[in-house]
Amino acid sequence: MQDQVRQAGPSSRDRSSLSRAELRNPPRRYYQRVALGTVLPGAGLLGTRWRVLGLVLVAVALAVGGFLVVQLARGGVVRSVLDVAVRPEVLRWLGVVLMVGAVVWIGSIVLTAQQSWPGSRGRRGVQVAFAVVACVLVAAPSALAVRYLDVQGSLIDEVFAQDGAGEPRDPGLADAGADDPWADVDRVNLLLIGSDAGKGREGTRTDSLMVVSINTETGDTLLVGVPRNLERVPIPDDNPLSSLWPNGYDCGDECLMNGIWTLAESRPDLFPGVENPGRQSTVDVVGAVTGLEIDHSVVINLHGFRALVDAMGGVEVNVQERVCVDCSQRANGSIRWTNDTEEWIEPGLQRLDGKHALWYSRSRAGSDDFSRMRRQRCVAGALIEQADPVSLLSRYPQIASVVKDNVDVDVPSSQLPAWVDLVLRIQEGNSIRSLPLTSDVVSPARPDFDEIHALVQRSLTPKTPTATPSPTKPTEAPTTRPSSSPSPSATPDDADAEQLSATC
Repeated sequence: MQDQVRQAGPSSRDRSSLSRAELRNPPRRYYQRVALGTVLPGAGLLGTRWRVLGLVLVAVALAVGGFLVVQLARGGVVRSVLDVAVRPEVLRWLGVVLMVGAVVWIGSIVLTAQQSWPGSRGRRGVQVAFAVVACVLVAAPSALAVRYLDVQGSLIDEVFAQDGAGEPRDPGLADAGADDPWADVDRVNLLLIGSDAGKGREGTRTDSLMVVSINTETGDTLLVGVPRNLERVPIPDDNPLSSLWPNGYDCGDECLMNGIWTLAESRPDLFPGVENPGRQSTVDVVGAVTGLEIDHSVVINLHGFRALVDAMGGVEVNVQERVCVDCSQRANGSIRWTNDTEEWIEPGLQRLDGKHALWYSRSRAGSDDFSRMRRQRCVAGALIEQADPVSLLSRYPQIASVVKDNVDVDVPSSQLPAWVDLVLRIQEGNSIRSLPLTSDVVSPARPDFDEIHALVQRSLTPKTPTATPSPTKPTEAPTTRPSSSPSPSATPDDADAEQLSATC
């Protein structure tokens, strides 16, 4: 009977031999090491014969992590991220380092799994799957990050000017290594040009014009909306078009502000060596209209605006007036629809897709240019307020593609780190005001440009807040508010300008 028992099972030596591998690498230890190596590169190798390699990888990972923490703490998370995001050469090197680091990290996980493989033959499929999942957890975000880095680098290269390209005025920035690159610059003026033409198209007519004037010390920002239908606009003497129109662009309602670009394009012989006469002339004339020296310009194809809104998932707008879609206005004032289907954007709070947001911003049928300027401010404010960083990040490649095809900025890419500082100052200053040159301020047919200059200069400095009227004298309150039809010398209401979407 005892012989039969001995024959029924392995000897103690056999049992020891069969379980030796399991005792050295039990399944629990395998999962622990692989998981640890997934969290910290090389950490799973510390308990194997490759512990030296594991120590090296852990030390490198901790050093890199510590360096990043110090940099983020020194410059702030937002500033540090933005500073890297505007440097294409840094983005490319970062992408290479990230790819190499991901390959080494994944390799360490595979080596950890091989060195910690359990002796038991059970559940081999589960153990392999666990290692594969661990590798994917490292590979997937690394690949996504490399893709985003490539997209961002390409965006900077294609949208912003390269050093020596374009014709922007040098605002006098200090060297890149200076503590404050804007120390010698009081204000910087940027012209936003909305057009119905993209890169490479001809016959451009500017659809909207807005000057962004920024106090570089405080971040206080003034937005000056310039009507597209201004007549008799002055042309500076140093612009070649002044030889044709020495007294300004004056031929009645056929010579409007929005025709300057096309006028300059039609006479390239006057602009030898100039890459874009229309853009340069528009900048020059807007500077003469506002009395501000324009440093840089941004050209935005408004047809691309439609794709941008769609890429952002639409925009929610509190529609104040009924606006027709796919329509135009006849000479007698009636409205016709280009596709023979009557469609309106009705008043009320609603989410507009790209097509309807564009029509709400641009339509003049049944209204006028000043109503359209108000609606453009409304949509711009709504887009800014509703921009969700998480949503934008998930859609970033699509958004970047739209921007590359429809936006052109003549700010040299080498100056972008300085602009990061300026943008943060604008956010910290929290003072963005608006001066729309509406019919209450200026007569489009007979504008007084000296008065416009004076009004712009007064508006560059925020008004000092006045004391709140006493509750015991409610009848005095109306006298402190601006009238509904301010005179040309009136300064715009700062409270209205602080929230762009207030026009919605």
